[in-house]
Amino acid sequence: MPDFPAGEVWLAGAGPGDPRLLTVLALHAIGQADDIVYDALVDRRVLDLRRDGAELISAGKRGGRPSSQQGDINDVLIERARAGRRVLRLKGGDPFVFGRGWDEASALTEAGIRFRIIPGLTAGLAGAALAGIPATSRDTNHAVVLAAGHRAEDGGSAADWAALAKLGQPIVLYMPMSQLAEITASLQLGGLSSDTPAALIQSAATDQERVVDSTLGNLVDDAARHGIGSPSIVVIGATAGLRRHLLGSMVRWR
Repeated sequence: MPDFPAGEVWLAGAGPGDPRLLTVLALHAIGQADDIVYDALVDRRVLDLRRDGAELISAGKRGGRPSSQQGDINDVLIERARAGRRVLRLKGGDPFVFGRGWDEASALTEAGIRFRIIPGLTAGLAGAALAGIPATSRDTNHAVVLAAGHRAEDGGSAADWAALAKLGQPIVLYMPMSQLAEITASLQLGGLSSDTPAALIQSAATDQERVVDSTLGNLVDDAARHGIGSPSIVVIGATAGLRRHLLGSMVRWR
């Protein structure tokens, strides 16, 4: 394993939840860090793997709730590194998949701080796989779309859902619950059938995980009926319908 020098920042993905899904390198980093700057979606069991004396610094960003500002998080990483600390920036999933890893890597570069990137299992793919939903199947698709289901902090960015509907490829939505009605309506206006298979996955790879099979046209009603909220991913497309063929033999994750 590489040394974790004082004054460096490691940007690591913690995976979708269960500590068993950590990479070996991420586990090594957790055990070496002086400071762990962690997101709200990092499972507490992951944080419990830190070494004695390591300081935990919350930097959670959750839609609709009081959250750390990205500039403030960047400043913490830089200040701690300049103080000679071994700083681990720990994110749920993968730091470069809707994780602001690029923002932080850029800020560290401008500040002259050395950093390392440690990829992690992204929830949109790993969470779906654990539920029995493949990202691709040769019988259904040769591409998959990963899309943020929420707008950026400025409120001005949103995917072109009608254009994505016309691709005819499965779509994996990250954190879409607050915009689910708008997204599903736009996908149908773009030509995607209301009968398109879909699945809701809440709190993937945790003890609170729940999976609800649905269709594009019923997603909003099914989410309300089952009380599905954040954090969740939603899979829309032919692959979501494949999981029913596996349920009789697939061993549940837990």
